[in-house]
Amino acid sequence: MLLVHPVTELIRFIPVLIATLVAGARADNPLWSLTVVAVIVAIALTRWFTTTYRITGDQVELRTGLIQRKRLSVPRNRVRSVDVEADLLHRALGLAVLSIGTGQHVDKREQFKLDSLDAKLVPQLRTALLAHTRGGAEAADAPAITPETAAPGTTPDRPAVEIARWQPDWVRYAPLSLTGFAIVAPVVGLAFQYGFAQIFLKSGTVQDVGHRSAGVIAGVIALLVVLLVVVVSVAACARYLMTWFGLQVLDDGKTLTIRHGLFTTRQTTLDLARLRGATVNEPLLLRLARAAELEAIMTGTSPRQKILPQAPRTAVHATLAHLLGTARAQPPAPALVTVPLRPHGPAAHRRRYTRALGPLAAAAVVMLTISLAGGHIPTWLWVVLVVAVPFAVALAWDRYRGLGHAVLPAADGNPAWLITRSGCLDRDRDCLEAPGVIGWTVRQTFFQRRAGVATVVAASAAGKKRYHVIDLPLAQAWELIEAVTPGQLGVPAGR
Repeated sequence: MLLVHPVTELIRFIPVLIATLVAGARADNPLWSLTVVAVIVAIALTRWFTTTYRITGDQVELRTGLIQRKRLSVPRNRVRSVDVEADLLHRALGLAVLSIGTGQHVDKREQFKLDSLDAKLVPQLRTALLAHTRGGAEAADAPAITPETAAPGTTPDRPAVEIARWQPDWVRYAPLSLTGFAIVAPVVGLAFQYGFAQIFLKSGTVQDVGHRSAGVIAGVIALLVVLLVVVVSVAACARYLMTWFGLQVLDDGKTLTIRHGLFTTRQTTLDLARLRGATVNEPLLLRLARAAELEAIMTGTSPRQKILPQAPRTAVHATLAHLLGTARAQPPAPALVTVPLRPHGPAAHRRRYTRALGPLAAAAVVMLTISLAGGHIPTWLWVVLVVAVPFAVALAWDRYRGLGHAVLPAADGNPAWLITRSGCLDRDRDCLEAPGVIGWTVRQTFFQRRAGVATVVAASAAGKKRYHVIDLPLAQAWELIEAVTPGQLGVPAGR
């Protein structure tokens, strides 16, 4: 900690150091920068003297702070997940960062994080913190853990089984997401904010191109688009490698362990007893490449707990089948992947096209009215409107094709499952088990009432909290609720 914290704090305050360096250069006094560095290092060193932690049979406690003392305490039976991270510096020193998740969304400063632990102590600490997931008796007998008594190694109920492993060729799917744009866009925006646009537009090369033919201008624009796509793709691939390199998903029957990372390694341990299902995320570009992402639906963790990043659909389906089948000893898991979904009927089909083409029709009416009243509508607006029509039709067709649901009834001691799918540009297929449903809402807007359809919302304490079955015929809404949770259907008004 005496080395890690000063280095990390200096990196964190790089903008301040640059500002003091500039100020010192202008004042011809380099002591400005040295003084700031000394203050930052001194404050960072105090964290070693003021940080203590204790793990007893009932509580996990952390005390820290110099001027403002802070004490965090978490009951061990409230621990939902344990994350272990180690960047390059931590790994070089044999250290790790252990973070405890309780299922509550807290401020970053309130996170329960044990920084710079001896990496050899982490496996035993993680096992002890998740001991309550292996049964009440074992959790009650779990001993108090201290750095002196902790030992490396784990004692799972059975050897961990690898259910997924990252493959190098998965990198080709990285550019099909928007992460590259998310990385490049802030950089471009910052450059333009500081006058890059004016320098670029006033340059002699740009002025020379502006005086040439339309073909040259179109070629330059096409070249810039290609360059942008290349930069965005490289940024997406780099981020993908840094985040997901070496991914392993291990299951020991009680917990799910996810390990990944190139420079900063991360290991997340999740309690399988809190698993309520899974979501297969299929954005449009990934779907065209026959790829997808896999997220777990769990209580007490992140709403979008990712299990697999962009990966081939076959790998996602194989991991899903194991996660919801073999890991939970439930035979119908393969059906969760292959079961055909029930379409939502002609009313839902009609609403997809109405919602896609309606805005274009309204815009056409407004433009036509302005033209008849003597106003001028540029020709390019009419061209854009006409070109947008086939795209809107394709969007409506794909949205209806992706709309559907299915119910796998309870059988042989296994619970019922609700499978629902919706979306086009960002499509989700949610598989939620019936015990994870804690309530229902049948919602109808004004236009849905006219069409005789409704949106059924399954409320859950896990994952996204709300799972929608969109534009379902009203008569089928009550059948769906009864099929998933028999006997829990409230009598609707007027029935």
